[in-house]
Amino acid sequence: MSGTNRLAELFRERAVRLGHFTLASGKTSTFYIDCKQVLFCPEALALIADQFLDRIASWNVQAVGGLEVGAIPLAAAVVLRSQQRGTPLEGFFVRKATKDHGSQQRLEGRLPPGCRVAIVEDVITTGGSSEQAIEVVQQAGHTVAGLVCLVDRGQGGRERFSSRFGFEALLGSTDLGLPTS
Repeated sequence: MSGTNRLAELFRERAVRLGHFTLASGKTSTFYIDCKQVLFCPEALALIADQFLDRIASWNVQAVGGLEVGAIPLAAAVVLRSQQRGTPLEGFFVRKATKDHGSQQRLEGRLPPGCRVAIVEDVITTGGSSEQAIEVVQQAGHTVAGLVCLVDRGQGGRERFSSRFGFEALLGSTDLGLPTS
């Protein structure tokens, strides 16, 4: 079984929930993809890290990260696997809001000045959450080379980003036996 097929199987077994849900985009849906149920499965996390690295290999990035909370385990897995492969990347995450203590920064991590980054995301619907991370990264003087996500729900996220930079999704809703709307 290919890595993508096995990953789809793990998502169907662990992450897909049916019912009535309100998504981060504000849209309602008859299904929810709870990625946290997959992100702490060692087999799935290894597959995800390898596939993310394979998808971003041509983007010439020095760092990977995205909006908290979903991007944190993804970025951690990718930077660990990049080190194991001998092509180390830095990791970072973007806070949804500035805290009133500590560094008071939204962008957390040690990024070289003006570096190229890949944004990582768990599920993309319209792309609003990813857009927050992209804006903070760009305001800090970095270049977004592309965005890679676990699941593209097929509801406008790809279209929002693919004309601006690289866009890759490991899985789509149809790979999980789900509708795109």
